[in-house]
Amino acid sequence: MSDQTPARNGRTAALSWALTITFNVIAPLVTLNQLTDHGVSEFNALLISGLWSLVDMAIYIAWHRRADEFAVMTLVFLAISAVVALVGPHSARLLLVKDSGVTGLIGLFFLATLAAPRPLMFYTGRKFATDGTREAIERWNALWELPGFRRVQRMLTLGWGVGFIVEAAARIGLSYRLTTTQMATVNSVLTYVVLGVLILWTITYAKRARAKGAAAAAAAAAAATAAATEPAEV
Repeated sequence: MSDQTPARNGRTAALSWALTITFNVIAPLVTLNQLTDHGVSEFNALLISGLWSLVDMAIYIAWHRRADEFAVMTLVFLAISAVVALVGPHSARLLLVKDSGVTGLIGLFFLATLAAPRPLMFYTGRKFATDGTREAIERWNALWELPGFRRVQRMLTLGWGVGFIVEAAARIGLSYRLTTTQMATVNSVLTYVVLGVLILWTITYAKRARAKGAAAAAAAAAAATAAATEPAEV
């Protein structure tokens, strides 16, 4: 895997993560607590608090003036979540279980993209590893020609898919052991704990892959140099 990964501006990345945490963790929890304190049912409060994710996505599209594959995927799953939430009994606990089921569906989708020309982590990596400019995106796309890069993207997709499925199973189990308010908090926190673990694993795995690729390239160059300097046989 090449070391020439397109750089992402640190300030831009920090702002992106701050907006993500604000609109996907803080705002939903505050909204949920405020609505339930004012007599709104837990089911409706959960639905309304989930709308903050749409605000986050709208800001991204307005900021970059485009919706990349990752943004489209997020919108699709938000739509699926809304449909699933409205199907069947309107129970707050069942809504939490359904939400966990959507997480499992995302994991299955990750695994399904392994059969596609390019797996999902290729597009996810492009979103977070570049600054979104055309030049950076073109450099990222060019990395697909490297066998090591393709192998890493497929392995990362496998890992994230399995991770989301395991998270979904854990959340469904906890949904029947905790109160709705407790589970709503756990959902937000657990999601980012799992994401943190997966991101740490992604960074570690990618660094090891790059180091291994660099070592293999150095060894090949050394072997080629040695072969070129050997005296020809008479």
